Amino acid sequence: MKPLRLLAATALTVTLAAPAAWADKLSLDTLSGYLNNMRTAQAKFTQISGDGTVSTGTLYLQRPGKMRFEYDPPNKSLVIADHGAVGIFDHKGDAEPEQYPLNKTPLSIILADNVNLGQANMVTDHREDGPSTIVRAQDPKNPEYGFIELVFTPDPVELRQWVVHDDGGGTTTVVLGDMRTGISLASRLFDFNDGRIREK
Repeated sequence: MKPLRLLAATALTVTLAAPAAWADKLSLDTLSGYLNNMRTAQAKFTQISGDGTVSTGTLYLQRPGKMRFEYDPPNKSLVIADHGAVGIFDHKGDAEPEQYPLNKTPLSIILADNVNLGQANMVTDHREDGPSTIVRAQDPKNPEYGFIELVFTPDPVELRQWVVHDDGGGTTTVVLGDMRTGISLASRLFDFNDGRIREK
């Protein structure tokens, strides 16, 4: 399936209000340092799936290895990453979530304990696009798992969007709203049992 490129581009244009002058491309060391300093975060998000479906919700992130996508009503879905697994709770009557190993998804790159975008063969594209810096990254040992495109803005450095290209050829775009970092997050947010409770 192909991404809904027009919607993704429109969302990015609205979210990334450009300053009057383009900034220089942010270095990989700067971006790695930013991600490593971001231990917890919360942000509203807009998601554009490969079939063109648009969803909104709240993202919670705790590095290393923890993430939660909580979708706004009427969508009752929930996605939790923890303990090396990604669980998809679809609220359609399944007793257990659909699960995938986290290390086989491109999101594992930004959820790693130590992000080093400068390591050999991880970054396959690093470019400036107006005020933004775009980085395309993959698992250098397993490029067949897909890749992620990360969009950052400067002054101060912020992660504003990513596009996951999975190993099946699917594409999911996530555009982030204002992000709060360095906050305290409840451990239940990343507990698969919380997802099971929400299904009942």
